[in-house]
Amino acid sequence: MFEYLDAKLKPLEDKVLNEERLTFEDGVTLFQSPDLLGVGRLANFVRERLNGNNAYFIHNRHINPTNICIHSCQFCAFGVKADAPNAYEKSLDEIFADAEAYQGGEVSEFHIVGGLHPDWPYRFYLDMVKGLKDRFPAVHLQAFTAVELHYLAQLAGRPLRETLIDLMDAGLGSIPGGGAEIFASRCRKKICNDKVTGEEWLEVHEIAHEVGLKSNATMLYGHLETIEERVDHLVRLRKLQDQTGGFVTFIPLAFHPENTPLDFLPSTTGQLDLRALAVSRLMLDNFPHVKAFWIMITPKIAQMSLAMGTDDMDGTVVEEKIIHAAGACTDQIFHRQTIVDMIREAGRIPVERDTLYEVLQPV
Repeated sequence: MFEYLDAKLKPLEDKVLNEERLTFEDGVTLFQSPDLLGVGRLANFVRERLNGNNAYFIHNRHINPTNICIHSCQFCAFGVKADAPNAYEKSLDEIFADAEAYQGGEVSEFHIVGGLHPDWPYRFYLDMVKGLKDRFPAVHLQAFTAVELHYLAQLAGRPLRETLIDLMDAGLGSIPGGGAEIFASRCRKKICNDKVTGEEWLEVHEIAHEVGLKSNATMLYGHLETIEERVDHLVRLRKLQDQTGGFVTFIPLAFHPENTPLDFLPSTTGQLDLRALAVSRLMLDNFPHVKAFWIMITPKIAQMSLAMGTDDMDGTVVEEKIIHAAGACTDQIFHRQTIVDMIREAGRIPVERDTLYEVLQPV
């Protein structure tokens, strides 16, 4: 019989095994428990119940069209003003060339996010999506965070629902989970006061699900948030998923303080990274997948997390700019075979997927 180091985990095990929903208070207990391996064991029950022994990955490419942004978020090292020496903005032709630069564009997904450019018109974004889809019809376009979509609706002067339908007609396939940060207004006011509120972020995803778009969700942890605010974030996501069923994957994002106004804060520890992933898996019982984004937490922590709640290692990525601007020292590309080998070494079965988790080919 397994003995938990923390007796408070035993009643939670009973809930997990009986598929009972964990409460807010349970989430706080999980974040506070000194028994990290016990928490990971509970998360692994859920992980294997939902996804068996599979560990998914995708062959994708990140495209960041510009780092020029109207906002000045305290946690962000990527966004700059137009007169900054490192500011950049890519033309449509440069964006199309970026897409083709890696293996001739033969990937299954382009993941497209960037700053809120003060001068680009709405038409630019429609032309970007349509141009990519025309050139790479087989590639799924996952583009524009809820923050960007809220901004694009303002640029278009149209309701968000109509803006989303425009983008879908141009070729948008799904939306990423960025921009969620932490929903709690106390913390959000300190780290990104001029960004959309947590309630607005949730509303964008709700409307996206209503018009037929699937999406991901994220949580930025390890900055000024409290444990209670993390759990509140997860509970709010779970509630929306109960309503819409439109979320595919949840990705906890580790805060990287270097080159940000919050650089006095320490980086997240491996212990916190693993705990955030495990607790997310336990609280988000209605999310099909939890992803370990290796580029933020290192490949080794991502590999370990496959035994503590996660079932996805993200993908090949290629030229990620946002996290590396904040000092991430991971590589910007993982070759397919490297991911496959790491998954096998962790005792899992590697499965190559597309954006919506359709299996592409046996490994």
